[in-house]
Amino acid sequence: MTTLPLTYLERPAQPAAGQPAWLLVLMHGVGSNEQDLFGLAAYVPPQFHVISLRAPFAMGMGAYAWFQFTVDADGTRHINVPQEQQARTLVQQTIEQAAQQLDIPPERVVLGGFSQGGIMSLSQLLTQPQTLRAALIWHSRLLPEIASLHAPAAAFAGKSAWVSHGTYDNVIPLTSAHAIRDRLGALPMQLTYHEYPGAHEIRPEELKASMQWLQDLTEPAQGSDADQ
Repeated sequence: MTTLPLTYLERPAQPAAGQPAWLLVLMHGVGSNEQDLFGLAAYVPPQFHVISLRAPFAMGMGAYAWFQFTVDADGTRHINVPQEQQARTLVQQTIEQAAQQLDIPPERVVLGGFSQGGIMSLSQLLTQPQTLRAALIWHSRLLPEIASLHAPAAAFAGKSAWVSHGTYDNVIPLTSAHAIRDRLGALPMQLTYHEYPGAHEIRPEELKASMQWLQDLTEPAQGSDADQ
């Protein structure tokens, strides 16, 4: 691919003969970079072209954020709204340009992320569902600041989402995952929800299950579940 709006690393798809290619766009958590989730590319089904993005706002050497935020003593979070808006626009432009260059339609595009990257993935799904097929959301939360931008319920027909969280997550509480589950569960989409005995990390069994979910997305028929 040529230059995209955001810096990225990529792993080309290697679909089997007669199998269409898919696109998986990954976004790291705050304070990390594109190398982080790119390490998961080896586990992603081969029919996916994998792109790992770097967030636009530098925090330090090799550390980037999708937006800056502060946390009150009671745990209430306040985000930098203009930064979030800018980052969300860049993510959408990147998805659309990458898909166009790879000749992959929106119905074969999956956006995924961990922590703040997962927030971006969820926000894209909720505000621009027409740009992707599914969202992969690890250890994240909803942004109340963009609630007014959510697409109408009918726009989510045929969409899918994976949501997972650690039961001992000490960065983003488990209640945040419950809020995502309740919000997406109220929409006409296929939701797969899991909790894992861990902290703010992707557990081996969590990675394995989410990669199987990706594989299942590419099959003609798929199921859904909501487990805790």
